[in-house]
Amino acid sequence: MVHNERERPAEARNLAYAPKCRSGGCSERGKRRTLEDALVQVDDLSDQLGSSGAFYGVFDGHDGADAALYAKEHLLSLLLQDPLFSTSVEKAVKKVFLRLDRDFKEACQRDSSLDSGTTALIGLLQSRYLSFGEVVHLLVANAGDCRAVLCRRGLAIELSDDHTPLSEGERKRIESAGGTVTETEAVGYVNGQLSVARSIGDWFYDGLKGLKGHCETGPVIAEPEIRVYELSEEDEFLLLGCDGLWNKISSQTAVQFARNQLMKHNDPKRCSEALVQEALMLEADDNVTVITVCFQTKAPPDISAETPREPAKIRFNYSRMEHLVKK
Repeated sequence: MVHNERERPAEARNLAYAPKCRSGGCSERGKRRTLEDALVQVDDLSDQLGSSGAFYGVFDGHDGADAALYAKEHLLSLLLQDPLFSTSVEKAVKKVFLRLDRDFKEACQRDSSLDSGTTALIGLLQSRYLSFGEVVHLLVANAGDCRAVLCRRGLAIELSDDHTPLSEGERKRIESAGGTVTETEAVGYVNGQLSVARSIGDWFYDGLKGLKGHCETGPVIAEPEIRVYELSEEDEFLLLGCDGLWNKISSQTAVQFARNQLMKHNDPKRCSEALVQEALMLEADDNVTVITVCFQTKAPPDISAETPREPAKIRFNYSRMEHLVKK
């Protein structure tokens, strides 16, 4: 069962928990002629943040790899340099996604060979030291159909929504912006052109994107959906993957598969490689990219003998993360 709940009792939280991030990623072109995905892994951001932190990103490119590579190269640096980052992280993340979109548009105007698009999924861990210990929050920002899934003692918790044209909320937004949604073989398309509802780039498509001041007005937008989650000692690892993975493997199946891998060898890179190969073996027809982020130094424990239980509910914090960056 996949859990995507928004409330978690205060007694279930462990405010003194401090994860030790280890990550490994893998990206394969699969049946495609070229690899258009990109990923970024930074396990230690302490020098940049002044406290412990980490950053991860998966960028699923289309119509070429240039947009994905541009996002990989620039997103984190733009975020760390943004004046809002020191006071309101969520506002900074939204601002940087939109700026990245505009900057890439300008790059394409200078060099049309760059014309392409990409989805963007990031995970940012930040800590704050309190009198009783260290509080660590995970911010997930998503624009597109990549997905972030947390393993909480064997249970899959989806920390992002897939922004596809056929999802109810995205379809309403697209149509209210003057776009149309069509369906071909169970795949939705915006204006019959693009199969994702949010992206960076794609300015070369007619009628998909528009800007008015600092707000996006077109049917396809780069604005991310942001969720903030407070980590506890029961949170074992995080999977960030492109739709090439999730089209073939469910969130809970991926978590169970990854957990079994980590119990064998405790190596996040080998775990990501195994997940990618599993998706390819299941006839994935797209590029497949996965990052596994472990929060523990030890392998996940064997819980097969435990009585099945309902997990403590998950609390997403939709307010600004201003308190995280205050010293």
